[in-house]
Amino acid sequence: MAYDTSTDPAPVPKEAPTLRIFAGADSFGCILKDAIVAHVRSRPGIELIDLGIDKYYSIAEQVGRRVSTASSSTETRGLLACGTGVGVSIFANKFPRVYASTCTSVADATNTRSINNCNVLSVSGMSTSPEDALKILDAWLQTPFKSPCPASGDNPWPEEIESFLDSSTSEMAQIPNPISPSSNCAICCLRKGIEFDPVGIMPGAEMKIVRESPTSAIVKFKAGSLEPAHHHTFGHDVLVMKGKKKVWNLDKNESFDLGEGDYLFTPAGDKHRVKYFEDTEFFIHWDGDWDIFLDEDLEAAADAIKLDLEGTEK
Repeated sequence: MAYDTSTDPAPVPKEAPTLRIFAGADSFGCILKDAIVAHVRSRPGIELIDLGIDKYYSIAEQVGRRVSTASSSTETRGLLACGTGVGVSIFANKFPRVYASTCTSVADATNTRSINNCNVLSVSGMSTSPEDALKILDAWLQTPFKSPCPASGDNPWPEEIESFLDSSTSEMAQIPNPISPSSNCAICCLRKGIEFDPVGIMPGAEMKIVRESPTSAIVKFKAGSLEPAHHHTFGHDVLVMKGKKKVWNLDKNESFDLGEGDYLFTPAGDKHRVKYFEDTEFFIHWDGDWDIFLDEDLEAAADAIKLDLEGTEK
């Protein structure tokens, strides 16, 4: 007998989350992070993405970058835990529009939401118990921007303070300002006589920054040098002035052989590895301030490059 489905109730559509939270921790904060994650997942209307465990500066970079670049359609925040709760705040706050605060009490969480519009909560795995962390978390989740808090005597803010807080959000979002104070002035840096500085984490590399915020530089690598897999907060343009190099974009599974006059753009966050076959010099421009996050060591990079080049020759 055929089953009549005409009377079955219609499926209930899944409601879109009103808040998205990225969470992560280092090894000193992982137990606290797991307790927080379980608690958040029990609350309706919140989508939580657990990025796992990494070095405190690496996990803070992962959370901070996602909060910084989130679309405006869904409110996005971050949760971080390390030994003290301070290290992860430092590195999360390197990203524009990220306002990370280390909170050790409910009052801290309420104040920073009311005053700073804090969107990344950092907690201490060594000094905060899971029970206290959940109280701090709930206060942070439930406190709106500009609401009464201990700093206001638990009363509404005076009109002049509320006016200041209203204007502060747009002004904070401009820091760091992508336009440098000198951007209205012509900048000239003649190639002849440029003094290059060694790049400590990249053997064989030298760089001369010719403009900051956003960063532009001339970079030199000796033949045989390599760049282990790494990524940057901002995308960057490269124009080869002389020499020969190969770039592997590991996220997109693509590779590019570049020589004199060749151009390549690498999007923000894409992990890439580079090998230099000749003494090479290139101009590079980032869409913001220069930074670098290593994703492997030199030995691992050398092995991966050797394997790829041997496979190409066959």
